[in-house]
Amino acid sequence: MQLKFPKNIVEFVKGLRETTYGSCLWYLSNFSLAIGYNALLLYALVWEAGNIVNLPTKRIGFYNFCLWNQKAELDCLMIKEIEKLGISNVALVLSRLCVYISPVLCLFSASTIVQQAFSSKDRDGWKLAQILLSVTNVSLPVGLILFIFSTQKWIQVSELSEGFAALVGAYILLLLHLLIISLYLAKYKNTLHKRPLTAA
Repeated sequence: MQLKFPKNIVEFVKGLRETTYGSCLWYLSNFSLAIGYNALLLYALVWEAGNIVNLPTKRIGFYNFCLWNQKAELDCLMIKEIEKLGISNVALVLSRLCVYISPVLCLFSASTIVQQAFSSKDRDGWKLAQILLSVTNVSLPVGLILFIFSTQKWIQVSELSEGFAALVGAYILLLLHLLIISLYLAKYKNTLHKRPLTAA
């Protein structure tokens, strides 16, 4: 009886550590990643106004195309003037759509993860977060690459701003988060139970 008692305590503590601390660490890592890429996306697309290049003599972004003119002023071009430079208006619109849909999908994904924190082992919720992150992992680089290829004549690598670095950082965090959730779903596919997403 004396030998069983300490053994039961050790098993209890080990089980508690695996369930409580393990799940706390799991949710904290998910929250940290979600906060990280949402903050970087908001910084790049709202605070920096989507500017890829942000210099005193040049400002090029998803909604700005300003170049230094002959009068030594920063001249912001309108849509028709941008088309005269050979930049496709369709490419600009598609790049804006792909990039600016990313924070919306990321916020939905973060809210799904928050919902998962209060429900136990719901496979469908994690799959929804995985799908949202997968779409974002495609839309963000496609929009960014489309924009850069459309405006490559006016963008030098050395001129790329902090907004561009924030978008790249957000993409890396998104990839990492998608990988973590995919590995989690693969590892616990038999223990996670299905539950309707509309259930209370």
